[in-house]
Amino acid sequence: MKFKLTTALVACGLAMSTTAALADCGIESGSVRILSNDFEALHVIADAAKTCASDSVEVTSNATTEHKNIQVPALTTNPASYTVPIVATNSIVPLLNEDLIRPLDAYVEKWGQQLLPQQLIKVDGKVMAIAFMANAQHLFYRKDILDEHGIAVPGTYAELIEASKMLKDKGVMEYPLAANFKPGWNLAAEFVNTYLGTGGDFFKAGSAELDIDNANGIKTLETLKAMTDYMSPDYVTYDTNGVKPIWEANELAFATSWGSRASAYIGDDSPAPEIAKATALAAMPALTDGGVPSAALWWDGFTIAKNISDEDAEASFRAMMKGISPQVIAENQELAVWLVDGYEPTPAADGVVANLQGKARPYPMVPYMGLLHTALGDNVIEYLQGSESAEQALDDITAAYNTAAKEAGFLN
Repeated sequence: MKFKLTTALVACGLAMSTTAALADCGIESGSVRILSNDFEALHVIADAAKTCASDSVEVTSNATTEHKNIQVPALTTNPASYTVPIVATNSIVPLLNEDLIRPLDAYVEKWGQQLLPQQLIKVDGKVMAIAFMANAQHLFYRKDILDEHGIAVPGTYAELIEASKMLKDKGVMEYPLAANFKPGWNLAAEFVNTYLGTGGDFFKAGSAELDIDNANGIKTLETLKAMTDYMSPDYVTYDTNGVKPIWEANELAFATSWGSRASAYIGDDSPAPEIAKATALAAMPALTDGGVPSAALWWDGFTIAKNISDEDAEASFRAMMKGISPQVIAENQELAVWLVDGYEPTPAADGVVANLQGKARPYPMVPYMGLLHTALGDNVIEYLQGSESAEQALDDITAAYNTAAKEAGFLN
């Protein structure tokens, strides 16, 4: 499988004029059942799609942080429990591997006139998903605290750790730094981000053979461990939702989190308005001076289930066209870095845009990347907590990945 995602795809979606207008939904009948992650930008899309509901058209949604665990079994049933899985760069891969989603070319031709070429995610020449937003983790920082103490915005991890040490040593904050280090998916994503910053690849060229048991892997682990010296002992509980209340409680000067959450940090409706005003966004730190941001670029988009009726599939595609229409996006510019006609970046996009400008690398879209992500999530924490060496951690990751890849048929 060859997947199409480049920095250009995202960058080209950042500044375009609105040229398409979407009429009423025009759906005569059908059932639209949306499964998605749980954050505001996706709520807006689902709510707009729900305006297509009528006496003969049902539109429902389930926004849950467990969507990745739900999607494969939910789409395996016949008919599928959901007609629209909203996916990201990595979560589409299991659906492709299990042949659970359908090509969208015919729907794009009939009802996708508003779509930009950069939104069409193609696999083996067929459109399998419609991208509508870009995402990445990046640095959140307290501009007021940095200004007061004469600290420059960190551009590297060494500078981030030095600044955190200064604030801790001065007694400004006991634990000035936070990141999504909760074991499992979140911690694995932090490893992936940092490893991409080394410039290395995860797999040997043209194969599923893992290639992280090396100096780049050691450097990645050592960087993550250095961060924990300035993080609360509770860092093992921190995910995207867990960091935000601590930020709003004035207990942090730095955090790495998702661009899709930035508007909630800096919005006028923040529960801590003074902190929101003092919050600024920057690229993810690089590992070296002049290096690329240590962040994976992602897209979010929607697919259509295979095991549903053609009537429901058509209704679902048309409802999602309403959900991501330029009119809807124009009213919600600040919620995401939208890959939709007419989007103009807002301050909430500063971190993602900075990653793009710094030439951050995309998250690898290969069928076996999910197996590595799981192996990382299960085997990094022992090193961070000091119960094993970096070398042993990499050995454990490699062994876990190799076992899973052999069971899946990717390795002999």
